[in-house]
Amino acid sequence: MLDERKIKVLWAVIDSYIRGAEPVGSRTISKEYDLGISSATIRNEMSDLEELGYLSKPHISSGRVPSDKAYRFYVNNIIKNNQIKTDVRKKEEIKRLLTQESIEIDELLQNSAKILSAITSYTALAVSPRIKNMRLKHIQLVSIDDNEVLIILVGSSGIVKNLVLRTKEVVSEDHLERVSNFLNHKLKGYTINEIGTSIKHDILREMHQYKNLIDRVILETINSFDHYNDVQVYADGVTNIFDFPEYKDASKAKTFISFIEDKDQLIDLLLKNSLNSEIEITIGSENIYDQIKDCSLITTTYRLGDKIIGKIGVIGPTRMDYLMAISSLKLFSENLSEILEKLING
Repeated sequence: MLDERKIKVLWAVIDSYIRGAEPVGSRTISKEYDLGISSATIRNEMSDLEELGYLSKPHISSGRVPSDKAYRFYVNNIIKNNQIKTDVRKKEEIKRLLTQESIEIDELLQNSAKILSAITSYTALAVSPRIKNMRLKHIQLVSIDDNEVLIILVGSSGIVKNLVLRTKEVVSEDHLERVSNFLNHKLKGYTINEIGTSIKHDILREMHQYKNLIDRVILETINSFDHYNDVQVYADGVTNIFDFPEYKDASKAKTFISFIEDKDQLIDLLLKNSLNSEIEITIGSENIYDQIKDCSLITTTYRLGDKIIGKIGVIGPTRMDYLMAISSLKLFSENLSEILEKLING
């Protein structure tokens, strides 16, 4: 157990190293941090922290750097002491940016990764809801103009798709409303795979006068989900890694980028644990993949109602600003959940 003085020294070393990316010496701590103790005492405390495994010396004559053990102790205390505060103004600005161009959930998640990366300067990741067994919740047909109909599809897992269907004939709003109500009655609760020939034939037999429209709506609905795998993962800011001194080595940066570009591996990493935790932090050597043993991964979940349906996160050097990253992810989690609730349920 670390005493209060050792914790203050350790916090100062971590803060200095996060900001400067240079090994930290006792004189630096003495000058930059008002700990109320001498440089010699700081040096002794740093030596003790090294023996305890919280600090290490990269070179004989250099200062010290935090170990993975130090970062773990640091982030556990951030969460334990509830240091993550919600910045209401920043939250509203993020929500404005997210909703600016996001109509469908895949656009929303791509937008989230882009904005999160810009805010944190790390590589941002977003994982879509699992849709393999998604059930249709709602279908709405809306006239755009005389020969275009907008198909709005809502799934039980939160997937929203907007499709534009071109028609040869003009379809009235009244007819579109009747077809929408009928399709909702017939298809609600079915998975995409279950909307097969027998269901389609049954529908067409009952609504023969709208055969062409219904046939095309069902076909477009099925085709719109064909390109989806079980989950989708979106990454943005991958080249941000070049901005960190730790990755000035081109081969090291290339290894990181290759890892992020392997979607199957990335999905495995992000979903290795069940979606049951609000914040997950994996630091350095705790990572299961060798390519990111020098990185930290922070993820959080987003919800639809009470149900957790996906993840967002950031990955960067272990020398990341954990407090800023966790705070940012918390804001994105809250915003995504609120936007999805409005998108799905109105």
